[in-house]
Amino acid sequence: MRVLLAGATGAIGRPLTSALTAAGHHVLALSRSDAAAAAVRALGAEPVRADALDRTQLLRAVEGLRADAVIHQLTSLKTPRRTLDANDPSNLLRTRGTAHLLQAAKAVGASRFLTQSMVLGHGYADHGTRTFTEADDFAVKHGNVADFIIDGLRSTEEQVFTAGHLEGIALRYGVFHGPGTWFDPTPGSRPTPVPRDGGGTVPWIHVTDAAAATVAALERGRGGEAYNIVEEGPANWGEVAAATAAARGGRPLRLPTWLLRRTVPYLGVLMADTTLRASHAKARAELDWEPVQYAAGRRARPADTT
Repeated sequence: MRVLLAGATGAIGRPLTSALTAAGHHVLALSRSDAAAAAVRALGAEPVRADALDRTQLLRAVEGLRADAVIHQLTSLKTPRRTLDANDPSNLLRTRGTAHLLQAAKAVGASRFLTQSMVLGHGYADHGTRTFTEADDFAVKHGNVADFIIDGLRSTEEQVFTAGHLEGIALRYGVFHGPGTWFDPTPGSRPTPVPRDGGGTVPWIHVTDAAAATVAALERGRGGEAYNIVEEGPANWGEVAAATAAARGGRPLRLPTWLLRRTVPYLGVLMADTTLRASHAKARAELDWEPVQYAAGRRARPADTT
């Protein structure tokens, strides 16, 4: 297929571009700068110079182009932000950015649209040992700072599912780990602070596994469906930080929970207050996909398997 990819130079975008080209697809990669254009060319993609948040620029850039599908992988997650609001960069990419990319999809004649969502959209709260599937309620607010993220996730999914001119698919990823993420094993990368007691247990996904799942969803996913893209067994933040630090030859950055809440309230809600488990059984059955890398350096414990 010819695929218009937004977010080709991000943490998941780089392995995704490589995976798409390896699978024989032609990637048209949105690029906002000369450096980004050079980077996507090196990955085997064809750059398209445009900013997804600039509707006029985007539609002008895709004029005359044809694509079979659009993949939305735009986020702004380089460093944890102290505060969140409706104008958070990632939120704008999920709301306004999705709307603009849907218009671009119509302009290029695409029949499929994949958007990046998160399994944490089931709610930033302690869900105990319950395992969530795609059939459970999504975009659930709990009256905390993460509600702005919930609004963004709801927006991108609803826009994609209700677009009448294409088949929309939402990929609900676990927390990313791997190169370019908060939990980057590359020597010299900066550690992300985690609660001293390990924090809550959440689903994870390595960026290369996320990329493989995205290609599978492009080729085999059903329109109108969401898929949980997560590892089989969850892990807490302390376990992942320790495994990442060991891989890069350093030590994890552990902070008292009260300090984490005071300095970056969002991390307090995310890491200390949220416990969530999710199943990827639907993706396994419909996409013929399985993760191969695990955040805490181990395969799932028997009790975690769903």
